Amino acid sequence: MRYEWTERFAGDWRRLSEQHRALFRAAVPEFSKACDAYVEAGDVAVFPAHLRVKPITSAPGVFEMTWSFSGPDGRASFQWATITLPDGTRQAAVRWRRIGTHRIFGSP
Repeated sequence: MRYEWTERFAGDWRRLSEQHRALFRAAVPEFSKACDAYVEAGDVAVFPAHLRVKPITSAPGVFEMTWSFSGPDGRASFQWATITLPDGTRQAAVRWRRIGTHRIFGSP
């Protein structure tokens, strides 16, 4: 799965502790594999239950992923996007919007 991120995500990332970053990086391969399956299955979401991927009801089209429940609390918000590759082909991607603790949901 291809990714891109918002400026807010980049700022959130810079403020994360190395522990948070390591936990997020550890969750991404499994998340990415599920995203690939989602795209290939024609928008049928089958994400691992422990990642708790679900829509954010107050932000249509935005989803959350919980990558750590405790020690530390870790959440990220994302949306589906389409990106254009250098050769001009278009491909599904994940646009990371925010990353941090539960507080990010004030402005996902």
